[in-house]
Amino acid sequence: MKRRNVLTAAGSAALLAACGGGVESDPTPPAEAGASPPAVPPAPPAVPPAVPPAVPPAPPPSVPPADGEPATAALAAALVEGQPLRPLARLRNASVQPGVFEATLTAAPASLELRSGTRTTLWTYNGTLPGPLIELAEGDRVRLRLANRLPQQATTVHWHGMPVPAAQDGNPMDAVRAGSDRAYEFTLPRGSAATYWYHPHVHGSTHEQVFRGLAGALRVRTADDPLPSQLIDLTLMFTDLRLDAAAQVAPNTQRDFTLGREGDRLLVNGSLRPVLTAAPGASHRLRLLNACNARTLRLAFDNHRMTLVATDGGLLGAPVPGLAELLLAPGERAEVVIAFSSDSALRALAYDRGSMMMMGTARPTEMLMRVRVQGTAVSSLTLPATLRPIARLPAPVATQRFVLGHAMGMGGGGMMGGGGMGGGSFTINGRSFAMNRIDTRVRVGATYLWEVVNADTLDHPFHVHGTQFQVIERVRGALRQPAPYLAWKDTVNVARGETVRLLVRLSMPGLRMYHCHILEHEDQGMMGTLLAE
Repeated sequence: MKRRNVLTAAGSAALLAACGGGVESDPTPPAEAGASPPAVPPAPPAVPPAVPPAVPPAPPPSVPPADGEPATAALAAALVEGQPLRPLARLRNASVQPGVFEATLTAAPASLELRSGTRTTLWTYNGTLPGPLIELAEGDRVRLRLANRLPQQATTVHWHGMPVPAAQDGNPMDAVRAGSDRAYEFTLPRGSAATYWYHPHVHGSTHEQVFRGLAGALRVRTADDPLPSQLIDLTLMFTDLRLDAAAQVAPNTQRDFTLGREGDRLLVNGSLRPVLTAAPGASHRLRLLNACNARTLRLAFDNHRMTLVATDGGLLGAPVPGLAELLLAPGERAEVVIAFSSDSALRALAYDRGSMMMMGTARPTEMLMRVRVQGTAVSSLTLPATLRPIARLPAPVATQRFVLGHAMGMGGGGMMGGGGMGGGSFTINGRSFAMNRIDTRVRVGATYLWEVVNADTLDHPFHVHGTQFQVIERVRGALRQPAPYLAWKDTVNVARGETVRLLVRLSMPGLRMYHCHILEHEDQGMMGTLLAE
């Protein structure tokens, strides 16, 4: 098998279709087959490095603990900048039977010390922020019990992106009352290895339950992963948090209901601007997860480029090297490989996702995480030239169109009325969500062409439950931009004024949801019900 160096800057023009658009990459042409690429690309810095303040001293180990190892750093002082990057705590498997995973997720308030001497009440799974990492394998039989101990609110657990039966997917129709329990049971099929996440999906309260802390990462592994096992495998889960003067979670404002909530603190694995310590040349597999309510992240490392190896639904057909930046809308995931040759920083670059009612969303560049390079140099790893086959879905049997928009002047004390969230402010095909209505029907196993049209003035990330689709092209006016490569996706950013065409196929029967993944918009009606039969 031909192999390609991790650090090759092989200039693809390309992450627009697979990860939401807006990607810049190195213009250098790809290396010829059989050529030996340079270990370090001589290209100038992809992102102008800002002059950072002094980096706090990092702890001695030059290689961070992999995800799933017990987290040694306490959550106390999570909002103190510059602490070592905390690996996500892992949910313990209570089963001793091979191929079976059993555990309980308890959704309940927890009083956590985010700043020394100050306690903040959050809603958490099993008392951790973010929720514990669930690590599974293809073929596993899974039984996860939800214990709802929230104060007077129903909830569910939605397994975002995962191929689970409709009755086990945490749809809003299947809410679990406060004080009640339910078990989610499913078996993971072959080919499902990917980075996923889990969060509530009860209609009207999803936005609040997530911004109060209910979300966690989930990984499905495969026995025949083609990527080198020596890669340092880390999940970086991005959330944002807004506290009031008393250090409690602040409620939403009218602006939040209109534009979607963006917290004033961007966290990585629950910490503020942590420090990742890396050995020179050590290759990392970073699983990037945007779990924010509404914030789109335009991610870039100072002086380093990334190689994209996976999107929402798992590995690509081949690595895409030389990426200077990567756009992740809420709900999206991506996996990149990167080797650090010098100190760096991960930044969320400036991004504008539109405006509404004379309110804008433009944000300046923010620093997310520092990278301190120290210790003994190691050799960079190489990646396979191919990762797995991805075939284009068959020709569609029909075209279905979904127009994303909003209805003005609906009142009800919500977005247009002031004071709280109202129903029906945001729409798909002119209608807001109704629990007892089926909006779209498909035949199980058949392929459909979905045209998702954003007629609004804000970007809307579009998510489909229970399947992985393929982005075919993006259209803006007379400009058509085909997807540069095939990838499996369950969430795609649809920019204002843009149409995104998808090939969609449902393989299991039942009711599924499709919706905007700005959670305030979802809760205010930008959601529909799909019946696969």
